[in-house]
Amino acid sequence: MLYKNCFCLFVFCFCVVATIFAQIVLPTPQKIEKTEGYLLFDEANVSICTFDTTSFYLRFFQQQVLGEKRIIWEENHEIADIYLLLDSTLSQDGYILDITKKQIRIAAANYGGFLYAIQTLRQWVIEEADNLYFKCGKIVDNPRVNWRCFMLDSGRQYQQVATLKKYIDMASILKMNYFHWHLTEGLGWRIDIKRYPRLSQIGSNVADGVEQQGYYTHEDIKEIVSYAADRNITIVPEIDMPGHAEAALFAYPQLGCFKDSVEIPKTGFTQNIFCAGKDSTILFLKNVLDEVCDLFPSSYIHLGGDEAPKGNWERCSDCQRRIKSLGLHDEHDLQLWFSAEMATYLKTKGKKAIFWGDVVYQDGYLLPDNVIIQWWNYRGHKDLALRNALKHGYPVICSTNTFCYLNFPIIPWRGYGVERTFDFKDVYLHNPSDVALSKGGSLILGMTTALWTDDGVTEALIDYRLFPRIFVLAEQMWYRGNRINVDDFYYRVLEKRQWFESLGYRFGPAIKESDLSQTM
Repeated sequence: MLYKNCFCLFVFCFCVVATIFAQIVLPTPQKIEKTEGYLLFDEANVSICTFDTTSFYLRFFQQQVLGEKRIIWEENHEIADIYLLLDSTLSQDGYILDITKKQIRIAAANYGGFLYAIQTLRQWVIEEADNLYFKCGKIVDNPRVNWRCFMLDSGRQYQQVATLKKYIDMASILKMNYFHWHLTEGLGWRIDIKRYPRLSQIGSNVADGVEQQGYYTHEDIKEIVSYAADRNITIVPEIDMPGHAEAALFAYPQLGCFKDSVEIPKTGFTQNIFCAGKDSTILFLKNVLDEVCDLFPSSYIHLGGDEAPKGNWERCSDCQRRIKSLGLHDEHDLQLWFSAEMATYLKTKGKKAIFWGDVVYQDGYLLPDNVIIQWWNYRGHKDLALRNALKHGYPVICSTNTFCYLNFPIIPWRGYGVERTFDFKDVYLHNPSDVALSKGGSLILGMTTALWTDDGVTEALIDYRLFPRIFVLAEQMWYRGNRINVDDFYYRVLEKRQWFESLGYRFGPAIKESDLSQTM
C-alpha cells in the first residue's frame, strides 16, 4: 500500500513538472492539442523508421534528445518508436508532431521542418534517470515569415569560432534560418582575402581593444558555414561599402579619395570611405567579392551602404568626374550608382545584394532587380526607407533600431543614452518591425534582430544583452497566431530560463520597473 501511494505521488509530481516545463516551447508553436498520457522510452534502444538515415538532424536528434539511447533502424513504420515521413503538402520549415503513447510521428516537407520538429522535441522531452517522457499531443507548426535572422557584429569586436557556433545554436533553437555576419568595419577587417593579404594582416589589428584583434581564415569560414547549414541556417556575410571602411583604407590607402593617413575611429565613423570615382577601387572591391562569393554559398551578400558621409566625395576630383560623366545629380546619386555597380556584379554570380536603408533615402540612379533593402534607422528616419523601398518594388527585411537592436540595453550604459534603452515589454508591444510584418505584403521578407558590438559589447556581455528580449523577436518572426498576453509570455520565458541556462546561456535584465530579485 505504501509503495502504491509513493508511486501515485511520483506520477502526480512528474505530471506537474511536465505540465510546467515540457509543454512550453519557444517560440510558440502554431497549434498544440494536448491529449492524455505520456510516451515513455525506458529501453536502451529506440527504433526509427525514416526515408533517409544519413541526415545530420538524425545525429542531432540522438545527441540532443535521445542521449545515451541507441538508434535501431526499423523498416515497418507501424511498429517504430519514431516515424519520420515527407509530406509535400506542408509549408517550408513547417512540421507536424504527433505523439501518442506508442509512437512519435514527425512529418515535414523539407530539411528545416524536420530540424525544427527536433528543436521542439528538445524542449518537450522530460528526462528522468534513464527514461525519456514525452507528453502526448499533436503540434502543427509553421513560420510566420521566411526570413528569420540574427545578426552579429564581428567587425567592431572579434568573436572566437566557438562563440559564433554558440549563437548559431541559439538561432537554430529559436527557429531562425539566417545568420547575418557583419565582417568588416572601421575598427576591423575580419575576413581573409588571399588576393589582398594586408586586409587581414593589417586591417584586423587596427583597434586597441584585446577583443578587437583577429580575423577569420578560409578554413574558419568553411567550418562556420558548414556548422550553420547543418542547423538549417544560411550565413549571410556583410562586406560594408562604401562607408565603415577605415580598417581597409588603413591597409590600402589608395582605395580612398586621398592618400592621407586614415584615422581609426574609437566609435562611429569618419569621412574616410571607399572612393567611387576610381576604377581601381571598383575593381578591388569586385575582386574581394569574388572570394566572398566563393566562400559563402548563400544566395545573399550584404553590401552595407549605411552611414557613408560624402565630404571626401565632394572634394575628390575622381568622384566629381564620375558624377559629371554619368550625368548624376549629386554624391548620393553617386552612391546609388556605386551600389548598382556592385549589385550588378553580384547578379552575374547568381547572388542578390542586400543594402541598408540609407541607399534609398533619396531617388536617383536605378538599382538592379536583385536588390533587397534592410530597413533599420527608425529612430532617425522612421519608415522612410521602408516606404521608398516598397515604392520601387524592392523586397524589405525589417530590423528597426527601435527594438530590434539588442545591443541597446534596458538602462543607460556607456554610449547608449536613455533614448536608446528599452525592455521586454517595449519590444513585445511596440516593435515597428513587427507592425510591418503584420501589414504583410509579398515584398516584406521578414525580420532581423541585431547585436552590434560598439561601445565595448564584448563576448562576455552578449548573453546579457540578448536574453530574454530575443525571445520576443523570435516569437514575432515565427508565431502566426493571435498575440499572447505580454505577462503570460513573460511568464513562459521565465519558466524556460532554467532550460536555456542549462545550455550555457545567461539571462540579463528584462523589465525596467520590476524587482528582478523576485522574478528572475
